[in-house]
Amino acid sequence: MVHEIFLLVCTIALLASSSLVSAEVLKHSFHSPNPARKILVHFKDLDIKGSIDYGVTAISLGSTDFGGLYSEKPLAVITPAGADDIGQVIKHALHSPTLTVAARGNGHSVNGQAMARLGLVINMKSMADNKKIDVNGNYMYVDVGGGALWGDVLKHCVLNYGLAPKSWTDYLDLTVGGTLSNAGVSGQAFRFGPQTSSVTELEVVTGNGEKMVCSNSQNSELFFSVLGGLGQFGIITRARVLLQPAPDMVRWIRVVYSEFNDFTRDAELLITREETFNYVEGFVFVNSNDSVTGWPSVPLNSNQSFDPTLLPKTAGPVLYYLELTLHYNNHDDPSTVNMMVEKLLGKLKYLEHFKFETNSTYMDFLLRVDNVEEAARGSGIWATPHPWLNMFISKKDIDAFNRIVLENILKNGVNGPILTYPLLSSKWDNRSSVVLPQGEIFYLVALLRFTHENPKESEIKQMVAQNQEVVQTCIKNGFDFKLYFPHYESTVEWKSHFGDQWERFVDRKRQFDPKAILAPGQKIFTRNHIL
Repeated sequence: MVHEIFLLVCTIALLASSSLVSAEVLKHSFHSPNPARKILVHFKDLDIKGSIDYGVTAISLGSTDFGGLYSEKPLAVITPAGADDIGQVIKHALHSPTLTVAARGNGHSVNGQAMARLGLVINMKSMADNKKIDVNGNYMYVDVGGGALWGDVLKHCVLNYGLAPKSWTDYLDLTVGGTLSNAGVSGQAFRFGPQTSSVTELEVVTGNGEKMVCSNSQNSELFFSVLGGLGQFGIITRARVLLQPAPDMVRWIRVVYSEFNDFTRDAELLITREETFNYVEGFVFVNSNDSVTGWPSVPLNSNQSFDPTLLPKTAGPVLYYLELTLHYNNHDDPSTVNMMVEKLLGKLKYLEHFKFETNSTYMDFLLRVDNVEEAARGSGIWATPHPWLNMFISKKDIDAFNRIVLENILKNGVNGPILTYPLLSSKWDNRSSVVLPQGEIFYLVALLRFTHENPKESEIKQMVAQNQEVVQTCIKNGFDFKLYFPHYESTVEWKSHFGDQWERFVDRKRQFDPKAILAPGQKIFTRNHIL
């Protein structure tokens, strides 16, 4: 009865847009034959070890994300003690014809994917089991909670064991379950694949409320469904991630290009040859003195400078640079490291006078975006909307994409980083739920937009419209592409996104979440959809 009253108060508060409800109103609402009561009556026996929060702060948390473009208020936010609590919540939701459940990691979705309108949001980041980070040094893996942050995993593994996961994302304040539900991509992916390729076992709570352990050899259909599955088939509560020895240091290098063909040639050379750097990414920047998107954004430290007078006169509106790292240890001779760097750079066609390099500890390099976050929080732009767009584009279309999109539509930048670098499809397991463009080599393109501290609504709409223009340009020109962190509003669009994998995706939904309880914010299936 306590939980029923609590959830009913939550619903009334949301519907009335007020955090205070009088006892008389509560009494009247409890005994009224309204739809909210029909939904909530099923939760009277909900018994979990964690907590249920319907306060203003919790509801605000559950209705916002990093993108800042959508807001959907849930009934309540659940902080589970562990997987059993999540199973109980889902099983109770199954008794309702409309209630949904969304897992929220650290809130870095950009299009409301982790929201559940008048549903239940599970706060995975605060799950008690996240504190358990168990390293097995003999078999080189770590067992970690689905709501743990990758940054915490890094620090625990490196500082205590001298080990580290193989594949990363650029920003590490993301949850393990969150990135594995998408893919998890950074500059190591050309060698080890995305983060989903470095997982050997998962514990998952399905849309049926069942807690299951799965792997390549045990419940394998669930295992591959959940990896890259956009939260549609289960909530990841534990992952077993492969480890390798962590280096002490990295040589961090950026080399600049004025010609896109030279840039892509060298990038593809580096990711396909056996002896190469440990990390390869690429960026597009504006050929101007803009402090955020232009020349000043390229040097790696304050004693380096970018001299635009040395650029070739043929340079266009945008330029490019490769970002590279080479691992080494404290006992390595500096001259040996220098020789290896020069050897690996030897055949590259970057611009003379435009090589920037520095040394960094391995952990500081992987946590490099923390400095960006600190500065953005200080200026107030971390909390403003971020209309980001992430795409995978086939190698055959990347030149045309550069010519039509990067050099024209985006020639003035996006007030944030533009990433462009190649990946190898052979490093991705096609049994996972991720869909990719055709061909062995494809490119990640990421438009990581930031707004000003107090952006006008028209400014945000303009950014969103430009993203839509980019996508429509790809469609119009017949480019082979897929959205990464996809966001669509219709079944037709989702069918087009998945292509010949759509039926497999639907079959998996039918098997593991037949009532469409999970991840409603993705807008792939509706709660009343008959599977």
